[in-house]
Amino acid sequence: MKAVIQRVSRAGVTVDNKIVAQIQQGLLVLVGIEDEDADEDILWLTKKIVNLRIFNDENNVMNSSLLQTNGDAIIVSQFTLHASTKKGNRPSYIKASKPDFAIPMYEKFITEFEKSLGKKVQTGVFGADMKVDLLNDGPVTIIIDTKDKK
Repeated sequence: MKAVIQRVSRAGVTVDNKIVAQIQQGLLVLVGIEDEDADEDILWLTKKIVNLRIFNDENNVMNSSLLQTNGDAIIVSQFTLHASTKKGNRPSYIKASKPDFAIPMYEKFITEFEKSLGKKVQTGVFGADMKVDLLNDGPVTIIIDTKDKK
């Protein structure tokens, strides 16, 4: 699994001109799933993200996590995170999982994230043409790949 985590002052997702998710301070998490991913990747990634110390503490130092700040989150599926650009100029998405595998993994990721965070999170709509609006705070953007745990 690959994730792009953005610390945001606000974020929202619109599908067909309707707002489907909207938060203030928290994280926008873009997640890409490939066939090699397993439940262990979900567990590791969710715990890593909710405990990532990228929010400012009382001394204005990035030392607090989403869990500690009681921030909100939006999780958005994004197969393009698995784009291969090694050949030519047109990205290949061959490594991105097809919906029959990706949707259950995405749903498990959301469930585990909510369990780790202790509250509901908002989401995009899997496979939809989404418009994602955000105000990146910092900017702080972190990329995590579960294949690079060491």
